[in-house]
Amino acid sequence: MATAAPKINKVNLKAGKKTAKNSVKVRKKRKTKVQEFNKATPEMFNNRELGWLNFNLRVLNEAADLKNPLLERIKFLSISSSNLDEFFMKRVGGIKRQIMYGLSPLSSDGHTPKKQLALISKALPQMLSQQSQLIKNIKHELSLHHLKVVHFEELKPPEKKFLKNYFIHQVFPILTPLSVDPGHPFPFISNLSTSLGVSLHSGTEDEKIFARVKIPKLIDQWIQIQDSNNYIHLIEVIRAYINDLFPSLTVCGTVLFKVTRNADSDREDEDAEDLLSMIEEELRQRRFAEIVRVELSQCTDPWLKNFLVKELELKEEDIFDMPADFDLADLGLLTQKMVSADLKFKSWSPVVPPVLSDQFSIFDQIKKQDILLHHPFESFSASVERFITEASKDPDVLAIKMTLYRTGDNSPFIKALIEAAARGKQVACLIELKARFDEERNIYWAQELENAGVHVVYGVVGLKTHAKTALVVRKEGSSVKTYAHVGTGNYNVTTSRFYTDLGLLTSHPEITSELLELFNYLTGKSLKSDYKHLLIAPINMFQKFKELIARESDHAKNKRPAHIMMKCNNMEENDISLSLYEASQSGTLIQMIVRGFCCIKPQKKGLSENIFVQSTLGRFLEHSRIFYFRNGQENPLDGDFYIGSADWMYRNLHARVEAITPVYDRAAKEKIWDILQSYWNDKAQSWTMNTDGHYVRKINDTHQVGVQTDMMNKVLHQVSLTEEDLIVSEENS
Repeated sequence: MATAAPKINKVNLKAGKKTAKNSVKVRKKRKTKVQEFNKATPEMFNNRELGWLNFNLRVLNEAADLKNPLLERIKFLSISSSNLDEFFMKRVGGIKRQIMYGLSPLSSDGHTPKKQLALISKALPQMLSQQSQLIKNIKHELSLHHLKVVHFEELKPPEKKFLKNYFIHQVFPILTPLSVDPGHPFPFISNLSTSLGVSLHSGTEDEKIFARVKIPKLIDQWIQIQDSNNYIHLIEVIRAYINDLFPSLTVCGTVLFKVTRNADSDREDEDAEDLLSMIEEELRQRRFAEIVRVELSQCTDPWLKNFLVKELELKEEDIFDMPADFDLADLGLLTQKMVSADLKFKSWSPVVPPVLSDQFSIFDQIKKQDILLHHPFESFSASVERFITEASKDPDVLAIKMTLYRTGDNSPFIKALIEAAARGKQVACLIELKARFDEERNIYWAQELENAGVHVVYGVVGLKTHAKTALVVRKEGSSVKTYAHVGTGNYNVTTSRFYTDLGLLTSHPEITSELLELFNYLTGKSLKSDYKHLLIAPINMFQKFKELIARESDHAKNKRPAHIMMKCNNMEENDISLSLYEASQSGTLIQMIVRGFCCIKPQKKGLSENIFVQSTLGRFLEHSRIFYFRNGQENPLDGDFYIGSADWMYRNLHARVEAITPVYDRAAKEKIWDILQSYWNDKAQSWTMNTDGHYVRKINDTHQVGVQTDMMNKVLHQVSLTEEDLIVSEENS
């Protein structure tokens, strides 16, 4: 008799209930405080989950936008699918777990978990329908460029013969069919795996037999047919020759299905004695987490769907149609195979900042002036990577300290830290083991660093360390001088090429001395709380932001210039929102550039007439976090500028270690101001948010260069390149 899929055990259930109840208790406490002091109501906020879905619709719009090159549009479609996977794993998984534990905390906009699931279910069909239509449109457009995604039925006999040979030699040996019968229980289906369910009949038994064939991900998902421009997905080939896996049996039907499991952790780590062991155990448990979604496509035997529903214990709301006959996340792999420069963005090579273009020591350059970096327009390798690599080799450098959140494979930073330790330098590295979906990689690198003699710590128990900071201590003459990098993005060379981020290289003593205190907090339990320059979460950042917003409100009340600008990834911290509402009502101009979801309601009569929200999407992922406060100054450049790792979200301000630095250098301020103004005035890549949370694309002037292209052109001008080198527009690239 077939067995059911693994369920969450009672120990996890009990721990999860305790964690969830504590979380609800904290949020209720916050809510009560806000209601008493600020009179918050659900009508003041937009729903976070719907805000995220609206963001993914904007990503899909990039896939539909004919101004984007065709293969880039395919990438956006693939990204929208991967985004949705993560949304179900993290957000839907978390909501379903609350329901499973019998908890009903209200969202900021007043909805129970069940109501939020209903809102998500209502919003999803539009997105899935749009994905399905886009893949059809894109297939047609590819054919116009003599590039085809084909179905097996369309192929000619020689092509089928080629694929038969390919299947026998390249695919068949890898496949492992797993049947279900009294001696073989229903197989475990791992997270995000794509499988073919097969119904079989032996000819001697009355009942059908179920078999599962997992689609292997370690071989090419797209097969180029006989050096032509025709491509077919691996699933089509496996389905075409599925009979070869079951000789003497009759294949009655097949169904393609993909399983998504919960990745919302319910473990408490406040009392964990061994964080490394706890994370390793959590990784093992994640494989067995409850199913939150099953996608089905091309079911040629209704019995198969009924069998899966029974064995996986699915409810109707857990089942979704796949937008295509393959996993849309695989489309990114297709664009790698289709080589056509005319159908991609013009390639971009980050520019070396002029101040770093000579061969002098990078420390001498930082000593002269702070250096503000804007990636990927300016080179990450020639600046941040060089900073750490040069420090590892410099005989005068005594110590290097870094925080690593997501560093990637074959990281030059890891190599530099190992080399520095080998040279006898004091090297301390905080590796965040709880960086979601990067835990396994970070565990590996932590052990490699420890083996090399690096002092490795895993952060503050109970808090993720999300700060992007590095500190170098250098002996200069008879004194010791410290140099620092504070950034908005990870120390990851790969993502630095397509994430927009800011970084500050500085030797400003007030900043570096406080950064040293931050590292003591991370490694040595320092309880310093009186930071005067840095904004550190969860120590002083939240309160400092509230004070800065209140100060702008006071300036507005007293008829002085009052202006707040910010740029971040997401925004949902209720208390910050309430402070912004108060500042708006006092007359403060508030301009917010938020890439993803934003729970604040802009331009609501009597509440937020002076708050404006917009979102920018493009070929690079907008990732920088910038905060500006005018502080009553006539000249906007005399205001206060900050950059760092934190969004205005509850988790960043209260449940993570984050670092935001002030920017004091005048040239750096001018650069940030230009960035903020360029993004705000963009009309080619930006969307305006309405009060109800929906977005409207700005009036699209086809002759205007998008802001990301504008940033590329500006750095090219800095190095005195000719007009022919400039990128005229996205649509011509």
